[in-house]
Amino acid sequence: MKRYMSLFGILFLLVGNGCAPLLIGAGAAGGYKLGTDERSVGQMWDDGAITAKINAALIDDPVVKARKIDVDTLEKVVILTGVVDTEKEVERATEIARKVPYVKEVRNCLQVGKKTLGQSFDDKVLGTKIKARLIGEKDIRSLNIDVDVNRSVVTLTGVVENESQKERALKIARTTSGTVKVIDNLSVKKTVTQ
Repeated sequence: MKRYMSLFGILFLLVGNGCAPLLIGAGAAGGYKLGTDERSVGQMWDDGAITAKINAALIDDPVVKARKIDVDTLEKVVILTGVVDTEKEVERATEIARKVPYVKEVRNCLQVGKKTLGQSFDDKVLGTKIKARLIGEKDIRSLNIDVDVNRSVVTLTGVVENESQKERALKIARTTSGTVKVIDNLSVKKTVTQ
């Protein structure tokens, strides 16, 4: 009961401080994503279930620091991004992801090393700049593209409508000031021929 009262209190504070549009906008964005994602609802559900199972397994694992790893699943292909302390964590995270049922492939984009507070801030700024540029492209459904940035390495994940959109998204990421490298995890929507 206390938990629900705390959540209600936080919601009340947010709404009272003018954050209602933010909450409503987030819900609307989720609805927009559902309506514009190139994957079927069933595929999005399957991908979400795979991601949730991997996240839960990473949290339970004593070797891996789950908070340092971002898990994205796209058409049953798992993409791991983030900065971890050791190669052992990289190997263990990959092993955990591979063991989850229905995973077709694991793409390990994890980096080994340390990430300073300054680097974390710079990564957030770079990710925001790239996302803003993607939003500015009228023919790209920017909500379908996940932008992860770790130590100035940009990973783009998502499904786009055609090869031209994919190349434009990659070019935006590559030409944004601060980008060191771009990892391409974008796939082009499969068209059904009759």
